[in-house]
Amino acid sequence: MIYFKFPFDETLYSTDKGSGQKKIGFYAFDGSDPLEFAGNVVEISPEYFADTVISSKHLPEGTAGFVAETKDEYLNQLENVIGVIKENHLPKLVYSRRKIFREFQEIDLKSSFKNLCTSYPNAFRYIFNDGEHSWMGAFSEVLGKFNKTTHEFETMSLAGTLPVSENWSEKEIEEQKPVTNYIRTILNNYSENVDESGTFDHISGNIKHLRTDFKAKIQPEDLDALIQVLHPTPAVCGIPKEFCKESIQKLEKFSRELYAGYIKIETEDTVQYFVNLRCSRLYQDSVHVFVGGGITAQSNPEKEWIETELKSEAVLKNLVVL
Repeated sequence: MIYFKFPFDETLYSTDKGSGQKKIGFYAFDGSDPLEFAGNVVEISPEYFADTVISSKHLPEGTAGFVAETKDEYLNQLENVIGVIKENHLPKLVYSRRKIFREFQEIDLKSSFKNLCTSYPNAFRYIFNDGEHSWMGAFSEVLGKFNKTTHEFETMSLAGTLPVSENWSEKEIEEQKPVTNYIRTILNNYSENVDESGTFDHISGNIKHLRTDFKAKIQPEDLDALIQVLHPTPAVCGIPKEFCKESIQKLEKFSRELYAGYIKIETEDTVQYFVNLRCSRLYQDSVHVFVGGGITAQSNPEKEWIETELKSEAVLKNLVVL
């Protein structure tokens, strides 16, 4: 099963399973085979969903032997990451970790998903369980949105993170600039008319990011190639992309799996791609929350740890446990 809501849309959707076409796909950070859901996208009535049972007893079995990265391990490794950044003169490299929550007997998944939808109305929100993999998440970074009629393509540069109450520092501003430059350069290769907004605050629950929007007309046959060039963006990987991607796979303790990958949703009118960030993998005995941050030569490891703790609350504060 899969249930999801689009940003700024409280309509609940799923798939009808009646078509062999695969209209929804979850693509991993490392490009491994996607998880796909067959069927057309259909609206789910509130009455139907109210009668639906989503039990954590049906989740994949647990991972009792899995040990997450400790704070000390994270801080020590971040010093190594900063060393790699300085040695190679990198503008930015994204480092992530898992936080594991085990303090429950059972999870009320339906209530948890409803909480997540209420907390993040501007996000793509989803929950799924295919028997082997179960994930839940909510994030509002658009990797791409393509209008099949007008051929207009939209994307955004989203980077830099602070609590909503704090003011931007040079570190966050400089972190977002290369993301914006990267996307601008790519779009100029696919379109002669690229519109770019100013940079503004993007609020996501208890934290905010710096955001710049882009619009461009592209050829429909270029869509897949454009997405492959954009992913992974500097916001989830770093610059230069291939070097940072290789470094991430060497430095990080665990595979990212679907974290920092993207979700593709095709409807009659649009093809939308969402970056899969504030997300968690669900097990019968634990919830694995994936969190990360953009690291620069100026990064403070202690502040970066606090940032990942804040990001983990996106999922954890919305869990309803028994």
